[in-house]
Amino acid sequence: MSRIGKQPITIPKGVEVNYNKPNIEVSGKHGKLSLQLPPEVELQINEEQMSVETVRKTRKTKGYLGLYRTLLDNMVVGVTDKFSKVLEIRGVGYRAQVQGKNLVLNMGYSHPVTITPPNEITFSIEENTKIVVSGIDKNIVGQIAAKIRQVRPPEPYKGKGIRYKGEHVNIKVGKSGK
Repeated sequence: MSRIGKQPITIPKGVEVNYNKPNIEVSGKHGKLSLQLPPEVELQINEEQMSVETVRKTRKTKGYLGLYRTLLDNMVVGVTDKFSKVLEIRGVGYRAQVQGKNLVLNMGYSHPVTITPPNEITFSIEENTKIVVSGIDKNIVGQIAAKIRQVRPPEPYKGKGIRYKGEHVNIKVGKSGK
């Protein structure tokens, strides 16, 4: 059985959890998230914590235990403290700007690349070389950050492009001349 799935999730003050089987809704100061649980998974809610349990103890349902416990914990953390991913831009002439809610990237193409976020995602720029993607849903924040990185992934010879903060890019040695 999953060790992570056995741990209860603490519900902080200011977070409201509504459970109408199979739907669960978590709301807090930053917004509201909902999730539909499969019929094999049940939720036990007390005042200060909730725990995930399975109806049957099969191999498949044991796998659900850790997954849905982590998804619910991410929902609680997301509505109290937002999730964020930081991307770094490296390269001469590569720039990012926020225009309204959209992110405009000048990445050496003949045209600027515009990325429109979903409603719950916000962009901010730090030091002209760092893009901060933040929101309450960890999954969507990661998807949007991956979409931004995909515009110009770091190339292996000079390392130019967009990379996650702390990402290590192996730099290859170029061809040796005669």
